[in-house]
Amino acid sequence: MVEAQTWTTRRMSNPRLQDTTSSPDQVVDIPATPTGDVRNGTSYGFSSAVGSLLSPTLSTAAIIASWYLSNIGVLLLNKYLLSFYGFRYPIFLTMLHMISCAAYSYIAIHLLELVPRQHILSRRQFFKILALSAIFCFSVVCGNTSLRYLPVSFNQAIGATTPFFTAIFAFIITCKKESAEVYGALLPVVFGIVVASNSEPLFHLFGFLVCVGSTAGRALKSVVQGILLTSEAEKLHSMNLLLYMAPMAACILLPFTLYIEGNVAAATVEKARTDPFIVFLLVGNATVAYLVNLTNFLVTKHTSALTLQVLGNAKAAVAAVVSVLIFRNPVTVMGMTGFAVTIMGVVLYSEAKKRSKVTTH
Repeated sequence: MVEAQTWTTRRMSNPRLQDTTSSPDQVVDIPATPTGDVRNGTSYGFSSAVGSLLSPTLSTAAIIASWYLSNIGVLLLNKYLLSFYGFRYPIFLTMLHMISCAAYSYIAIHLLELVPRQHILSRRQFFKILALSAIFCFSVVCGNTSLRYLPVSFNQAIGATTPFFTAIFAFIITCKKESAEVYGALLPVVFGIVVASNSEPLFHLFGFLVCVGSTAGRALKSVVQGILLTSEAEKLHSMNLLLYMAPMAACILLPFTLYIEGNVAAATVEKARTDPFIVFLLVGNATVAYLVNLTNFLVTKHTSALTLQVLGNAKAAVAAVVSVLIFRNPVTVMGMTGFAVTIMGVVLYSEAKKRSKVTTH
């Protein structure tokens, strides 16, 4: 998925972005970076502190558990806020996520020194990152909006079709062709979601369309990022990229939340006066949204990008089961079968891509 790399004393490089099939549902889906972040030959920052307290095995297990908890937690919190708690402002919620990611990224890079700081080197690079932020906003807002209308289990099934859209956009934009085996693996991905859609008891057309839009937007961002940030001078570590994209995304979302959702800030403050619990929910939700990205990076740092991909395939099923247990949304045998077929297709796709890369090299 991504190749290992090391830091240089002046600038670090980052491999071209590949498919984000490992985490089709992330609220903030900046891809993780490779293992082996080193400065002066030693590990540093927060992960080094964790490693000194725990054995390597326990440290890795703790990080993987944190990754699972943050990914599934942000989904469940979003669903609870938007569908059950009555907080009907998905754009404003996404903007809070972006503000949180900007603030925590600053702390992680400047204070905790998880990774060295990189700078935007040109106006051209700035506008490239701005373009990615716009696509990013579209994807995340659509994903959060879909949770108002669809159960998390069905949202996960649709999100698992990310490889299908990635292959389409890669072909349309870059004329990149995959092997017949890779395209063949996409058939069960699509077939599974068709079966799941036809048998979903809580199917909602608008929710389905915006969820598909979110999945397509996530795939488009993957392809576009691979095109835009290709030169060595422009490649950014994922945490540095998040540091710049998050505030840009917040600025993009601000006029939309004011125009579409009205004076949502005043409404939220008024709500907080009568129900202070909403402050805890929003702050916790925004914090967990950032932890999705931090743990995504740490899992890849302590294992590998391939391990993250495998864990991501399993996470979709785990999130679906947990959501059904918590929210008690009805499921059908055909719906579960369709979801299983889609996940199987994603696994086959991952294996086919891996074999294709080996053959190419």
